[in-house]
Amino acid sequence: MKDKYWIAFSAIEQIDSPFIQRLYNYFGDIEKAYNAELSELSQIDGLSVKKVETFLKERKKIAPDKVLEEVNKRNIKFYTLENDKYPKLLKQITNPPAVLYYKGDIESCNLERTLAVVGSRKASYHAKDAVSTIFSELKDTDICIVSGLAAGIDTAAHNYAIENNIKTIGVIASGFDYIYPSSNKQLYQKIEKNGGCIITEYYPTFQPLKFRFPQRNRIVSGISYGTLVAEASLKSGALITANLTLEQGRELMCIPGLISNPNTEGIYKLLKNGATLVTKAEDILEALGWEIKQSEQLKMDLSNLTENEQKILDTLEVEEKGFDEISAITKINTEDLLINLTTMELKGIIKQVTGDRYKRV
Repeated sequence: MKDKYWIAFSAIEQIDSPFIQRLYNYFGDIEKAYNAELSELSQIDGLSVKKVETFLKERKKIAPDKVLEEVNKRNIKFYTLENDKYPKLLKQITNPPAVLYYKGDIESCNLERTLAVVGSRKASYHAKDAVSTIFSELKDTDICIVSGLAAGIDTAAHNYAIENNIKTIGVIASGFDYIYPSSNKQLYQKIEKNGGCIITEYYPTFQPLKFRFPQRNRIVSGISYGTLVAEASLKSGALITANLTLEQGRELMCIPGLISNPNTEGIYKLLKNGATLVTKAEDILEALGWEIKQSEQLKMDLSNLTENEQKILDTLEVEEKGFDEISAITKINTEDLLINLTTMELKGIIKQVTGDRYKRV
């Protein structure tokens, strides 16, 4: 099992994801990369000698089996870079997390419709109200809201998403042993309870240190097709995320605010530089080229199922299944089953996951 070596790498605080990826890409095998000797590491062009020495020193303190056990003991799930289920959009950025730890149901979040929402920690009533209005227009859709679980706009975005039956992903700047800010403890639980998830690149014991927040921002924008900035001063974390969005080639959108508010200076700078102006949900959908599936339509589809479609849906009631399993249970012939599965997928009732496996939406 190779996972323990990915976890062992990520448990060393003094190294980062680019260092881990550099070694993994060079050796082509995470176990070989983790157990490499100084003589082998010295052959890698451009690798920092200091980082290599630090890695070799800290590696002696890590027991791969033990750190994996600690993660499992906390009921934390994870994807490594070589896992097929690792979010494909996040994998495309310059320095994706080597390990993505998560709690909650990431698979029920639509990673094909992810929208980051960021803004000031001291959010104005105007900004919160604007986000609330836009989210109410997206109510019951399959969009997934991504934010950083900080105070202000982040907290508002997660809460408004839950209120409007929209899935949400919170990205934190620490390991799961910490909740920051502590006032968001209930929000963490609400996100998980409502089918969303919390993600982080940090091993459970890593603290929410100051430098980790800007690092966290690249994940917020990196897992999202676009970023909506609700409020931002000229020097703010929201502006950092906005710049990362552009660097990653994603869509940047802004909600205009009161010109008398210093927290809108960053907004108007971004708008002058070409960011999309957003005053309603339709602006977001147009900018991202999305046609969203309303759950009301899904309810109508479910009420008009054919006999074979109902059989298939019943088969997928508890867990995903492969084509052969569905065929064996429903007794539907191959040609008809293919047609029904395709039709149900187009209606948004089921979706294909790994290989030829299907699950209920």
